[in-house]
Amino acid sequence: MTHVIVERQWDQPKTDADLQEMIENSEDCLARHHCDWNDSLLSADRRELVCHFSAPDAESVRIALRQVGSHCTAAWSGTVHDAPDFTDDDLDRANVLVARRFGEPVDIETIQALEDAGQGCLDLHRVRFVRTYFSRDRKRMICLYEAPDAESVRIAQREAQMPVDRVWSFRRLAPGSIES
Repeated sequence: MTHVIVERQWDQPKTDADLQEMIENSEDCLARHHCDWNDSLLSADRRELVCHFSAPDAESVRIALRQVGSHCTAAWSGTVHDAPDFTDDDLDRANVLVARRFGEPVDIETIQALEDAGQGCLDLHRVRFVRTYFSRDRKRMICLYEAPDAESVRIAQREAQMPVDRVWSFRRLAPGSIES
């Protein structure tokens, strides 16, 4: 099994009922394709969703979602990198997402060195790294942080001279966390 990240965006915000319907409609098809939904990150404006699956490959997730008519902006395989001393409670407290895209493949060690060099900026703004999803093609990265707010993360990332595509606050959704 590999980690698969699915990115979704909508023009209109999704309600909890919309999300519950998406989950219920996709459960059987995901299971048929041996895909397990781990969790999702819903943007504060409810127009973006990043989903984390365990699956044989990204194509299995794409096929399953396509078969149930579920919109997918991007789906990619990757690796997961947690903060030192990571716990599940850390993941529950994470609340800000940073998406990064690179024109050329990068090494995670290079990005980690930049983040380590900018640790003072993160500390100053009370931003704590929790987890990174890093694409197999080494051109995408989604990082999760615990912070007072998204603006604190934006400022810390800018001061640390980290590459940033998007920054947004999120609510984590896990199996059983949305009730209709």
